Amino acid sequence: MMRVSAGKAKGRLLKGAVSPEVRPTTARVRAAIFNILQTGLYQDARILDLYAGTGSLGIEALSQGARWADFVDLDRRQCGVIQANLKTTGFSAQARVRTGAVLQTLGNLEGPYRVVLLDPPYKLQELDEVLEAMASIPNLVAQGGMVVAGHSRHLELQSSHGSLRRISQRRYGDNAVDFYRNEVESE
Repeated sequence: MMRVSAGKAKGRLLKGAVSPEVRPTTARVRAAIFNILQTGLYQDARILDLYAGTGSLGIEALSQGARWADFVDLDRRQCGVIQANLKTTGFSAQARVRTGAVLQTLGNLEGPYRVVLLDPPYKLQELDEVLEAMASIPNLVAQGGMVVAGHSRHLELQSSHGSLRRISQRRYGDNAVDFYRNEVESE
């Protein structure tokens, strides 16, 4: 059973994964991410949840005060789960769910996003490529915005991608979470 851990929808049950590929972010890791992110960063902001799965990360952000969330997942059935979870939590009017591959969808999104959350399947080895693509799209990540990338602790990510600079890395069992800030490149 997954529940929203804080905010307006605290305690609401979320539907789980229907695809065996999906590994929902644990409540412990979700809570840790939102404890590390400053509330002011996502309060009343646009956020993006990539490899959204059940939508738990984006829904957590909405519950804690984000104004809008875009969700992207390749699996059509998982997108149905996200829509059901948005309905259950009352956030359907503040969100859009897109079905598609993340790398192909990035260029069609309407940023800037103050926070981008990604927790892809552990078998995904192209996470650096995804971060590089995000950094190369103008106005996708807001200036000073954060990209939070969850991954297996056995996968080591690069410390920077364009203007995205890793400012912190945390480990929780087999999970690792890297925090990147979008910083201005000095001329």
